[in-house]
Amino acid sequence: MRDRKYLFSEYDWFSIEQNQVQKMEKEINATEGNYLLNTAVDDLARYFEDKFTIEVPALLREEIVVSQHETQVDVRNDPYRFIDDRSRPAYVQGTTVEVEIPFTGEAHVFKIQPVTFGLNLPYAEIRANVLILQIEGINLQAEVVRSEIDKMISKIDSYLDSLRGSADGLNRQLFGLARTAIESRRQKLLADSNLVGSLGFKIKGRPDSKKTFVVPEVRRKLSPTPPPASSAPFKPEPTLGNDDYEHILNVLENMAHVMERSPSAFKSMGEESLRSHFLVQLNGHYEGRATGETFNYEGKTDILVRSNGRNVFIAECKFWSGPKVLIETINQLLGYSSWRDTKVAVIVFNRNRDFSKVLASIPETVRSHPNYKRELPSGGETKFRYIFAHRDDVNREMFLAVLAFDIPSGDPETL
Repeated sequence: MRDRKYLFSEYDWFSIEQNQVQKMEKEINATEGNYLLNTAVDDLARYFEDKFTIEVPALLREEIVVSQHETQVDVRNDPYRFIDDRSRPAYVQGTTVEVEIPFTGEAHVFKIQPVTFGLNLPYAEIRANVLILQIEGINLQAEVVRSEIDKMISKIDSYLDSLRGSADGLNRQLFGLARTAIESRRQKLLADSNLVGSLGFKIKGRPDSKKTFVVPEVRRKLSPTPPPASSAPFKPEPTLGNDDYEHILNVLENMAHVMERSPSAFKSMGEESLRSHFLVQLNGHYEGRATGETFNYEGKTDILVRSNGRNVFIAECKFWSGPKVLIETINQLLGYSSWRDTKVAVIVFNRNRDFSKVLASIPETVRSHPNYKRELPSGGETKFRYIFAHRDDVNREMFLAVLAFDIPSGDPETL
């Protein structure tokens, strides 16, 4: 057993699991403050998830290669041999069969003891991403050697399967744990910033503040890359709260349902007239601060809600005329939206078309946009929620809702 070590014997799984989470939280708490505040929470959480995910090895059986060489075999424990002094090695000429098994995953996992394990641990040597098994003896027979190889590989696979089940459970939790730690740190940083800002003095800059984020060394083959972020000091900005955003979307949705239930009243209305009804409802809730065709950033938008002189919600109204127009409408919203406009919506009116086909086209079309990041729970068959990257800053996240409504037939101009 020279140069061979027992596998799965150095660390227990529970210590590894606890240590992995603690290291991740420690690194989050050590991340430079402005970087953390300027980075999208989910992007940063996904980076830490990727970095601290444990990838259990998988043996590549189809790539196994074997070799043999002569060796000196110690036979002092062979009861069928006459040996004068069994306290000392007694070598005879023998053969070693070396089995090389490539594997994917992290080599250090072979050192971890699974939750369940036996007394007869497998042994092998690890060289880079190859597991080396050695079988030695005198007058070795092929069928015996093959049986021994299969038995050793099966035992190793059973240990890896046990570790894989434990690792999968940990890996599924990492994103949520990272997100919670990031949000907690952000809240503390913002509270500290607001405390200093409210004292009424000039704020002293830190000469040792990091301007860039350096990726620490990772033991895996591929190191995840941290998401990009501005190195400028973070400045808190007023934003529309999620509850208010949901309320605005509900107001728009309720108005559309009124149109669906009263077809005769809206049959001949075009887009501008339909939009005016939405504005009436919004102004009833937001004290006259919802306007139409309001110049904002670099274009005109259909519905704009302002609060304390700042834009907090932007929406575009369009009759459905195909995926191309939906992409153009999203581009319009991205063009209109300034840094503080992080919640936007597209209101799609369907008239004289197969509504089921329209609903099926919307998700596929939205996901094809280059600024699309991910989908959120929708809450209904005609409502779609997404996260988009801001046009000028990939790290700035924007909430995009697409609301689709089937309205009475008529002959307005299709936009």
